[in-house]
Amino acid sequence: MIARAAAALLLALAALALPTHAQKAPPRPIIDVQVAELPPEASATLALIRKGGPYPYAKDHHVFGNREGRLPKQKHGYYREYTVKTPGERTRGARRIVAGKGGEMYYTGDHYSTFQRVREGKP
Repeated sequence: MIARAAAALLLALAALALPTHAQKAPPRPIIDVQVAELPPEASATLALIRKGGPYPYAKDHHVFGNREGRLPKQKHGYYREYTVKTPGERTRGARRIVAGKGGEMYYTGDHYSTFQRVREGKP
């Protein structure tokens, strides 16, 4: 009986020592990108954001929560997301522009895994 309890305790301790998937990887650095380097559809989305809409997708202009922490930390509601149309895609696809209340814009082509800070004007 004691041997079973000891074995169970050892298994529990070993399980605690295993790495978990809940550990976050450090965020990748955000690099700058010029508008001209983005897909042409991104320019159309940026124009709609500057104009204030109307937006073609119901989820455009919704709060982006930044749950993964890949953008600079801000209060909830600071960021809004907008769809960048993907030619041939029947759904919203993976491309987005995320806009901050301070006027900063970020592009992601891989559904929030990585971001690039959008720069307009001369590099």
